[in-house]
Amino acid sequence: MITKGAFLILSLKHVLMQVNFSFEGNGTFLCISYYSQYKAQIQPRYSEYHNHAVLIDMEEGVVNEILQGPLRDVFDSKQLITDISGSGNNWAVGHKVFGSLYQEQILEKLRKSAEHCDCLQCFFIIHSMGGGTGSGLGTFLLKLLEDEFPEVYRFVTSVYPSGEDDVITSPYNSILAMKELNEHADCVLPIDNQSLFDIISKIDLMVNSGKLGTTIKPKSLVTSSAGAVKKRHQKPFDAMNNIVANLLLNLTSSARFEGSLNMDLNEISMNLVPFPQLHYLVSSLTPLYTLADVNIPTRRLDQMFSDAFSKDHQLIRADPKHSLYLACALMVRGNVQVSDLRRNIERLKPSLQFVSWNQEGWKTSLCSVPPVGHSHSLLALANNTCVKPTFMELKERFMRLYKKKAHLHHYLQIEGMEESSFMEAVSSLSGLIEEYNQLDATKSMPVEDFPRLSIAV
Repeated sequence: MITKGAFLILSLKHVLMQVNFSFEGNGTFLCISYYSQYKAQIQPRYSEYHNHAVLIDMEEGVVNEILQGPLRDVFDSKQLITDISGSGNNWAVGHKVFGSLYQEQILEKLRKSAEHCDCLQCFFIIHSMGGGTGSGLGTFLLKLLEDEFPEVYRFVTSVYPSGEDDVITSPYNSILAMKELNEHADCVLPIDNQSLFDIISKIDLMVNSGKLGTTIKPKSLVTSSAGAVKKRHQKPFDAMNNIVANLLLNLTSSARFEGSLNMDLNEISMNLVPFPQLHYLVSSLTPLYTLADVNIPTRRLDQMFSDAFSKDHQLIRADPKHSLYLACALMVRGNVQVSDLRRNIERLKPSLQFVSWNQEGWKTSLCSVPPVGHSHSLLALANNTCVKPTFMELKERFMRLYKKKAHLHHYLQIEGMEESSFMEAVSSLSGLIEEYNQLDATKSMPVEDFPRLSIAV
């Protein structure tokens, strides 16, 4: 459903801006490959748009919904892979059973999509961690991409389950998937379902309170299909998905629009990932609402930068300002000058703690075209130790089940699945947590002030 949200937002942006259309969609879990260009017309005739996405789901429902909606002509039906039975919330079924069953078919469609790309920068995989298909087949795909396209970066957007998740086996699925992400992904953008729900609840509360003249437009992308904000005790999945969709659109803006300081996707991994396993990037977005759906007075530019570092704007439950930064990227859109960027970095630096060996670990980009309905926006990607509590909580939930061997037989009855796989997976996660612990232990170390190199004349 992130596919649907992203493509609807994107098509409107490109139609309104009358620019070259160059987006390859993303979805339930799928790959995006960059990029072929097609000319968009003033009217949103979706049949004129094309993308190189491969949509995979072992249940037909979500894919069929897309094919019966307004985007049915955008996605090539030959690039869709579905089954009927689903993975039964079982990582082993998705990874071991459907992985082997659909491997050749997936590879064929991936090669076909890649051949149609003018400039293949990276693959995006968008998947959930709690279910069977997203966690199992989604991470199986990572290894396929690594073997088939070893030189192409693999970016993964992983949606982590909340503590109130209704899939009892989600801790097993998430831990098993984490091992594959550690070994085969280049960059992972973890997204927390609970954080998305909290963000939508805050927008709901702001609208209902009537503060600052806030309103939500009818049929908004942050509302339900009925055109009204869902009640706070319900989970507005469309609105939550659209926040993630907007994150991806900001991430790829440099590939679609001109700017004075563009950033290629491969530069993100090169500059933000100093060590192979520490490739988990915490994302924050401001504004959080899209396409002027929410009539909230525009935030001042400086306040927008401050918001990006507050815990309320993180797409995972984390507080980066009280943790250690390895590196940080700021991707700005709109009429913003380089001087504005540097001024705000200098203003915020005293309140942010970077590792002693990378005090100037900033990567910046400026895209001249803002999101529709906004004067500017900011996406911040931080390689920060604040992601550690999420992994620790996930491990605790896993151990509560595993100590009782609860539900384990469902996994072990799958051919090729052994109990040692669970211990290897939790060991991999423990090693990752320990790496973050070692970094946190350096927070009190003094910053070494190395003398600047002098140039001989």
